[in-house]
Amino acid sequence: MSSVTLPKSSDTARIAAPQVRNYPRFLLWLLGVATDGGVWFYTWMFVLTAIFLVGANAWAIQVAEGMIVTHMTDHVSWGLYIANFTFAVGVAAGGVMMVIPAYLYHNKKMHDVVIVGELLAIAAIVMCLMFVTADLGRPDRFWHMIPGLGRFNFPLSMLTWDVVVLNGYLLINLHICGYMLYMRYLGQRPNPRWYVPFVMVSVFWAISIHTVTAFLYCGLGGRPFWNSALLAPRFLASAFVSGPAFIIVTLLILKRMLGERISDEPIRLLVNIVRVTMVVNLIMIVSEVFTEFYTGGSHTASARYLFIGLHGHYGLVPWIWTAMVANVAAAVLFLSPLVFRRTSVLVVACGLAFLAAWIEKGMGLIVPGFVPSTLHEIVEYQPSLLEWKVTASVWAFGLMVYTIGLKAAIGVIAQSPQLPDEGPTHD
Repeated sequence: MSSVTLPKSSDTARIAAPQVRNYPRFLLWLLGVATDGGVWFYTWMFVLTAIFLVGANAWAIQVAEGMIVTHMTDHVSWGLYIANFTFAVGVAAGGVMMVIPAYLYHNKKMHDVVIVGELLAIAAIVMCLMFVTADLGRPDRFWHMIPGLGRFNFPLSMLTWDVVVLNGYLLINLHICGYMLYMRYLGQRPNPRWYVPFVMVSVFWAISIHTVTAFLYCGLGGRPFWNSALLAPRFLASAFVSGPAFIIVTLLILKRMLGERISDEPIRLLVNIVRVTMVVNLIMIVSEVFTEFYTGGSHTASARYLFIGLHGHYGLVPWIWTAMVANVAAAVLFLSPLVFRRTSVLVVACGLAFLAAWIEKGMGLIVPGFVPSTLHEIVEYQPSLLEWKVTASVWAFGLMVYTIGLKAAIGVIAQSPQLPDEGPTHD
């Protein structure tokens, strides 16, 4: 990050850094930099704010009238909210793809943009917490899970493990981003003892957040659709597709804004990572489908409902086949040399990969686990308009957090003095 230099004429350089540089003043100045911009910035934030407020109103109606206003039932008790929660955990875990080559393999070019992945992880974890809150019928009772006030049931409950790893991952990334930006703001070299251990822990913690989420599902014996040893590896493989795909688009946008200050090497490396992980993910999907359909038996009812319909019910068939087509199309585009020649092809490939992972780990995974029910009843689920509004609201808030984080990071770099090359151990 330290080798990126922005011109003083940029929008992020309008607010001069104060002379007294303590941490409260740093936060206040950072807020001013993050909220100052041009017409496009304000238009983007206005649209996101409008979407967020519409969804916030929908969530207020849900809290006032109860979960009856959603299309979730006693049979399908997890719907669009938990589907998006599962996917957002993967996006957060995918942010580690910037850290591994930067710190474990000492890739200097990845050091320049690793902050992008860390900020994405922060925004995604915030979204995860918001989706879980939206799914609570009585969000005012969340305190029952606070140690000391309620019964946390750690370590027996897998849910409490998920709470620990998600909040821990959020705190780790906040510390790394906050410390690195503050040191840059002061014009000082960051002390490796204060951030390198946290970076290394974040690599393993990122893997743990999605592994624990997978264990949360496959540990439910009454839901045979999730009882697969491949669930955790599939989660990780798809996470290392969706996260890097989102980061690639972000880097392309930053490159368009900042020009040659964003190198092509990080983008090429992330494309090569997605090429491998997409193929691995497709192989595991094919293995799961073969096992489900070739062996047969009553435990394959959920898979049959998902892929070909069951007893005249086809609610999820369009969803999953859209994901399969998008998966294959994205894999073909990523494996094509055109992704390095044409930016439009790369953007389309990233969009298809992101959409495929969103469906596959969302509506294609969570909902069919409940259909048929444990009483062998088929109760279909399609999200209500209110659920879509709340979901759009959470995504809008996450994008606002991500945008403000990037704006603040670029502002710190633009206003702070340029440091000499710090070698491969610094951000």
